[in-house]
Amino acid sequence: MASPKLRNDFRKYHRWLGFFLAGIMAVYASSGILLIFRTTDFLKYESTTEYTLAPGLSAKDLGKELGLRKFALKEETEEQLIYAEGSYNKLSGEATVTKKDYPLVLAKLVSLHKATTNSPLFILNIFFGISLLFFVVSAFVMFMPKALVYKNGLKIAAAGFLFALLVVIFAS
Repeated sequence: MASPKLRNDFRKYHRWLGFFLAGIMAVYASSGILLIFRTTDFLKYESTTEYTLAPGLSAKDLGKELGLRKFALKEETEEQLIYAEGSYNKLSGEATVTKKDYPLVLAKLVSLHKATTNSPLFILNIFFGISLLFFVVSAFVMFMPKALVYKNGLKIAAAGFLFALLVVIFAS
């Protein structure tokens, strides 16, 4: 059983870290909600970029040159290659690419959830994850194990765990 001083220390750390993480959670929540709509055009704007490439490229080479991940040729004529994002003039080498993307601030929010070890944002993600795990542990250290609130807290935590597990299993 944890001593009263240890419980009070955990309460203090839990409280101050909670206030700090409230700001971080607001950012994560906003970007998470935004990601739900990533397959739609919600809050996206259209931008067109023009390129001058070598004339006479094949469809395969054109996709590589433009760096389009899901390059798919729609139509080919003697003068043009037409693809989902634009067109390419085989004679002049002029290509256009039209993309829909978020404004800069929203794009940065989306990148927060997509951070890998190649991104400096991964440090924030690790800190946030470890802090949330601290919240899980400290929530149970703050109360006496014999207290009703502790026992009910365990039941509610188990229900939350099962709910999340069932949603992950059956919704994906």
